[in-house]
Amino acid sequence: MTSATCHSLTALVLAVVGLAGCRAPSNEEVTSDATVSVSVDRARLGDIRAVVHASGVVSPSPGAELIVVAPEVARIAEIARGNGDHVRRGDVLVRFELPGAIADVQRQEAEVARAHAALDAAAAAETRAAELFDRGIAARREVEESHRASADARAAIAQATAALGAAQAVAARATVRATFDGIVVRRLHNPGDLVEATATDPILHVIDPHRLEIVAAIPIADASRIRVGAAARASGGVLDAEPVTLKVVAGPGTVDAGTATVPIRVALTGATTAPAGAAVEIDIDAEQHAHAVLVAAAAIVREGEETAVFIATGNKAVRRAVRLGLTDGTNAEILSGVKAGELVVVDGQAGLPDGAAIAVATAADASATSKSKSRPAGARNEAQ
Repeated sequence: MTSATCHSLTALVLAVVGLAGCRAPSNEEVTSDATVSVSVDRARLGDIRAVVHASGVVSPSPGAELIVVAPEVARIAEIARGNGDHVRRGDVLVRFELPGAIADVQRQEAEVARAHAALDAAAAAETRAAELFDRGIAARREVEESHRASADARAAIAQATAALGAAQAVAARATVRATFDGIVVRRLHNPGDLVEATATDPILHVIDPHRLEIVAAIPIADASRIRVGAAARASGGVLDAEPVTLKVVAGPGTVDAGTATVPIRVALTGATTAPAGAAVEIDIDAEQHAHAVLVAAAAIVREGEETAVFIATGNKAVRRAVRLGLTDGTNAEILSGVKAGELVVVDGQAGLPDGAAIAVATAADASATSKSKSRPAGARNEAQ
């Protein structure tokens, strides 16, 4: 190797070593020195009401649903309506073939006729015995026996008439009529079908679409927070765009079998096109706290079980642990850690280190407190 070559290699090694010594700053160092644009809002005193979120189903109100079931094992003679048909109160829905019931009515009618004939005979015998007694021919015992026979005949008539009424009631069940104005939502059988007299074998399902409510499932832990009369609002599902008002009309009762929830009923008032069976999400007003310290719910930073906010102090963001109370989706109650009037970062705090340099963007009062050398980042966000 020549002397010139050795000198060249030596110079190259020295250049590499020099570059290694001039290390570029890391990303963390750049980030920590950078000013972060944030939005702030003042913590304030106010009232806050908690809400309980629940999932529910639009259902007919009590008395607004009719499920037709056979009165006994029977064959369907007639079904006058189908799915989607409107019905009026008193309209015939289903006729059943009940030959046994008709025969029983006829049998009881014959028993009533026989009882009346027996009463007529007993009454005649009673009159004749009274006349003979007056003439001194019949004994008093014969008169008393005729009175007793007449009484027995009248009792037999009452018994036969009651039996006839019962038979007629059974026979009347062969024809089912609508008990309210409504609509057929399901038809499950056709004429000629043999059906059982059980709820598991329904024939028609009729509801009143103008009398609907929501049956919602509430977690057991929240059951004590629900009060009858509490207002509610749709938060998802088919009722979002509907001009309806919601109110709890029946509070938690028993726990649904196999679940950790209890059902409640929420009245649905107003015009709606929501069909029965539609799934909905609702928020129900729960307990209320007055004169609470409130911040925007978006300001809360969560790390595991710890909750915190960032307070804008001059041009720095100071992280402060807080204890939360009620939240309503928009605001959060601060039980400790923040005082009313303090500036809280509500946007831009994600990943913000404690003590980071900030440029306040959106709040007018924050702009008066913290001067930014560049155009406020919030204005840029609003322009976007």
